[in-house]
Amino acid sequence: MAPRSFWKGYLKLSLVTCPVAMLPATSENEKVRFHTLNAKTGNRVVSRYVDAVSGKPVNEDDEVKGYPRGENDYVLLEDDELESIALESARTIDINVFVPAESIGWLWYDTPHYLVPNDKVGEEAFSVIRQAMAATGTVGISRVVLYRRERAVMLEPRDRGIVLWTLRYGDEVRNEADYFGQIGKETVDAGLMKLVTKLIEDRTQSWSPEMAHDPVQDKLLDIIAAKKKGRKKPAKAKVDAAEKPSNVVNIMDALKRSIEAEAKGSKK
Repeated sequence: MAPRSFWKGYLKLSLVTCPVAMLPATSENEKVRFHTLNAKTGNRVVSRYVDAVSGKPVNEDDEVKGYPRGENDYVLLEDDELESIALESARTIDINVFVPAESIGWLWYDTPHYLVPNDKVGEEAFSVIRQAMAATGTVGISRVVLYRRERAVMLEPRDRGIVLWTLRYGDEVRNEADYFGQIGKETVDAGLMKLVTKLIEDRTQSWSPEMAHDPVQDKLLDIIAAKKKGRKKPAKAKVDAAEKPSNVVNIMDALKRSIEAEAKGSKK
């Protein structure tokens, strides 16, 4: 059963407008979650804000946001000041620019949402915008208020719908040159390149969601099920100590042995 939409508004391109609904593309509902309890009473523990100096609880009405400008010195911001900088039209996704789909690196992608037409009348307008982006290999860039903040978003055609990605803010993505710039530029040996390519080809297969399976969650569920039935928790799995690599590695020999092992494994 598809989840309910959490956002309804309009998709706009120039004079073309159609009503749309947005739904979360991912879910964390299946994750195992815990409550923090008082071990002596079995009651849940609740969290609350306390004054860092006096240690006394702070009433919700007395909470205010502050920006640090020095030690123990803050610029206080009221709710109406924060609301004044929001988009005037928080319910319209106005696409004002398109960029080549491959020009936005995945590092900028934040959270995916499914965007769908919200009535039959606007379905044609929605479909033509989606298909035109697919035909031109472009994605739309816009801005919209989500989660109480204005976000830059990317609209990507997908199947018969559109995936709307919130994009990370500019100061959130670090410059890769600061990290990769120090890596040497040695020429790769052609023989090594051939062997590694062979190893990759042997291990290449079609993507499956099972590749992102969470085995830890399964083990947690096993422990919870056992405790519900009054059984002892499962024995702790033995972890083999990792073999310490040698300081001297003959890459060519290691790759040849790897390929031989892959070949033997495939025969089995």
